[in-house]
Amino acid sequence: MAYTSLSAMRNSICLPNMALSDKSNKHNEFCFSFGNHKSTPFFKSPRSDHFTLTNVATPSPSVAPPPSDRPETTATHGGPHHPAWTSILQDRWEGELLVQGQIPLWLKGTYLRNGPGLWHIGDYNFRHLFDGYATIVKLHFENGRLVAAHRQLESQAYQAAKKHQKLCYREFSEAPTPSNFLAYMGELAGLFSGASLTDNASTGVVKLGDGRVVCLTETQKGSIVIDPDTLETLGRFEYSDTLGGLIHSAHPIVTDSEFLTLLPDLIRPGYLVVRMVPGSNERKVIGRVNCRGGPAPGWVHSFPVTEHYVVVPEMPLRYCAQNLLRAEPTPLYKFEWHPESKAFIHVMCRSSGRIVRSVEVPLFITFHFINAYEEEDEDGRVRAIIADCCEHNADVSILDGLRLNSLRSFNGQDTLPDARVGRFRIPLDVDASEYGELEAALDPDEHGRGMDMCSFNPNYLGKKYRYAYACGAQRPCNFPNTLTKLDFVEKKAKNWHEEGAVPSEPLFVARPGATEEDDGVVISIISEKNGEGYALLLDGSSFEEIARAKFPYALPYGLHGCWVPKR
Repeated sequence: MAYTSLSAMRNSICLPNMALSDKSNKHNEFCFSFGNHKSTPFFKSPRSDHFTLTNVATPSPSVAPPPSDRPETTATHGGPHHPAWTSILQDRWEGELLVQGQIPLWLKGTYLRNGPGLWHIGDYNFRHLFDGYATIVKLHFENGRLVAAHRQLESQAYQAAKKHQKLCYREFSEAPTPSNFLAYMGELAGLFSGASLTDNASTGVVKLGDGRVVCLTETQKGSIVIDPDTLETLGRFEYSDTLGGLIHSAHPIVTDSEFLTLLPDLIRPGYLVVRMVPGSNERKVIGRVNCRGGPAPGWVHSFPVTEHYVVVPEMPLRYCAQNLLRAEPTPLYKFEWHPESKAFIHVMCRSSGRIVRSVEVPLFITFHFINAYEEEDEDGRVRAIIADCCEHNADVSILDGLRLNSLRSFNGQDTLPDARVGRFRIPLDVDASEYGELEAALDPDEHGRGMDMCSFNPNYLGKKYRYAYACGAQRPCNFPNTLTKLDFVEKKAKNWHEEGAVPSEPLFVARPGATEEDDGVVISIISEKNGEGYALLLDGSSFEEIARAKFPYALPYGLHGCWVPKR
């Protein structure tokens, strides 16, 4: 059931459109804060009678956003590209926003979101969503007020590209063009050593138990520490152990007491399960999983845990050394699809590192696991592991569907591949079947047969849970375009949708002291097709809008975020 009254509400409060290059437009006024500029940021509308003003900043001279002359903004299908897929307008901005609605007074802290926000260097356009240079976005909530900011992550890859106006490191689908044969051989040598791999930490951002905030991607060198208040890049997170390797899971499991991640072994196909404690940069091995099929380990973008176990997925979408060496992308980029190698789920004891179960499961494709828990019988004995993920029906076309050209060329035809909430059941009984189950946790039509970018109440990590929040689909579309609340007990979904809007991952923040699982707020950043954008807050229980605040211009689509409580 769609939450449809929002479009009508928005029509009653929308601001007149303003071309980003029109500095004389009197309907909107903006003031920006660049770097250490001390002027008070300000966003003002003449229609203020339609707003509940929870934060009023002191007016200061109006400065319009810079005009966009970037090559990827050229018209397609009669209009400009959707701002979700258009490079950020400037490398940094900060300002306090006016809020329509009410921000809960208990919401005190900072939402950080990471993602690719710059998809061009000079006149060269990147080709894939995952190639863009990282843009960090901040939403700071305190006393019902909202201060927003964004800033480019100063990775080595970004700094080199900015300096030389060309690609200097290997990104997801891009490789530098060598000037001669010797340069080509040097670049290959750098690939084997990891020197030519990107450190563009554009995938996620996590708060470690010791308070450090780290941006991450799948290359280990792409672990970069930032200041959550200023968004300043502080330096690379250097692992002090000798485990080596070039890649790791883009999504570790992070709590106040530990950091868990997987290190794929491309030489002897398998995975190291490692742990790091707060205050340390040293990862220690819990155990190793040997792959049961294929020429290489399966791609492991994320993985789940329960209270006592680490769940290690082995997909038939496997790393491919030959594709890593190529200068031009293949249809599956750095991977190959090996359905003949089958798919497996391994279950490791978190304390001993012992493999307690390794079963074959139906073929699957997933970027993101949601959560997992231990299924108990009436006597309290653990009989199985339940693990949920955003599963793409074993359809590898989802990777190529994230090419920027495809995302920018939506013409009303439905091209988004189907997806579901895949629920694995892995039996733990000694005499149980050697096969695990995989089925839909609820009817995929509940969320439009689109599903990705998920979160849940972090207090239920590794425990039996009822609710999750994700991006679904209202078709026709070429990308997930709704925010969805999933109820695994009622097997129903509530969906938020606005025509032409592209929402980022919904992040759930629990209300302090809450006793109900869905007592909290859901935060998302919305890019609108008219060139505008806003921060959105939904009630975690009713899934109805409680507040929104417009940015001075739309931000590009982002990937993953985290919550940093006020210290």
